[in-house]
Amino acid sequence: EKIIKSIEELTAQGDTPGESAIRMAYKVAKSTFITGGNNRIILATDGDFNVGETTEKALDELISRERQSGVYLTCLGVGMGNLKDSKLQVLAKKGNGNYAYLDNIAEAEKTLVQELTQTLYAVADDAVLNIEFNPAMIKKYRLIGFDNKREALENSSVDLEGGEVGSGNSTMAIFQVTPTDLNLLTKTSQVTEDIAQVTVRYSAANDTVIQKMGCRVPHNFRSIDEVDVSMKFAASVTLFAMKLKNSPFATGDWNMVQELALASADKGNYLQTEYLKLIESARKLYDTKKKKRKKKGAEE
Repeated sequence: EKIIKSIEELTAQGDTPGESAIRMAYKVAKSTFITGGNNRIILATDGDFNVGETTEKALDELISRERQSGVYLTCLGVGMGNLKDSKLQVLAKKGNGNYAYLDNIAEAEKTLVQELTQTLYAVADDAVLNIEFNPAMIKKYRLIGFDNKREALENSSVDLEGGEVGSGNSTMAIFQVTPTDLNLLTKTSQVTEDIAQVTVRYSAANDTVIQKMGCRVPHNFRSIDEVDVSMKFAASVTLFAMKLKNSPFATGDWNMVQELALASADKGNYLQTEYLKLIESARKLYDTKKKKRKKKGAEE
């Protein structure tokens, strides 16, 4: 009750000394540190720090030093207009934590109630997935997404920082591949070589021992109609994201996005049903823009 009362008495006014607040939070977290426990700071802000250290670089260095203490950092973006989204994402990444944007009460409930364990309880630190394609089978490949890490991913000499994985959470990496002449990726292909080798590297939460596990990716081509619903749903989300960015690689249309989603979405999953609504909204928005461009072109 005391905590709830204190939160309800908070008001938004004056300067935002983000740096000093972060330093104080780490100081308190370290003074009450529980060995083997879930020691975490939750920073809810618009990220518009205007007192003390305010640059992303300076805050980055501060968080990078403090992460060695074993205290995690969760950043919650709130507010509209002056939200400094990129700054909060950087802080969460450097703080061995995660980031979520709370634009309404439903999103807050999802992050802090329904997905509480995924958000606040880490089971693995510095998790990195590495995939090595067999050049005899795969001529070219493209990692979909991760545009903000493109330079680091293209530099093979860079040791990438891993991420935190929450309890009950899952991650997925999706690649677009071009097969070699040897591997036509068809059912009738008699090739027995593996397509790739996958390795996952991580350390258990609050542990420094690096653990590894790996598996082969066999030649096991299946068409989109034959894969399970989770793969179909992932394909729909991937194409949806590429359509939003007007990616030159998005060869499918909005009908395909919607058909894949309708065929695979779990109607009992509120996030997936929300995704269906997002598709409908985006489709109307992008179709309207397209019609306006066509009309303008015709007038010219």
